[in-house]
Amino acid sequence: MTDDREQTAKDFHLAVNMTAAELDRWLGTRESKAVGDKSGGGESIGHESGRRIAKILKKGNRDLSDDDYAHMRTVTGYIRRHLAQRPSGDVQATPWRHSLMNWGHDPLK
Repeated sequence: MTDDREQTAKDFHLAVNMTAAELDRWLGTRESKAVGDKSGGGESIGHESGRRIAKILKKGNRDLSDDDYAHMRTVTGYIRRHLAQRPSGDVQATPWRHSLMNWGHDPLK
């Protein structure tokens, strides 16, 4: 179990390249709130995930729960899949980039 948690944390921190402060600032923007699946109404799945990612980033590894590690695996998988769908051209102001940023990864970093 320890090795799995260590690998999960390593993969998560490689995929998530935004700090908690950067992510918190981003999540407050209009662009952040405009993207993502809102099938349940209100907040998008990615935006909600971003708030949880910021909390995870603020914790030490010893304070992470099993649910945190499960979410970290979800985040890593999402980022990997989404990066594979990169559109051509300038992605600076695209929903693709904004969605990734909600999940803690800025592809322009």
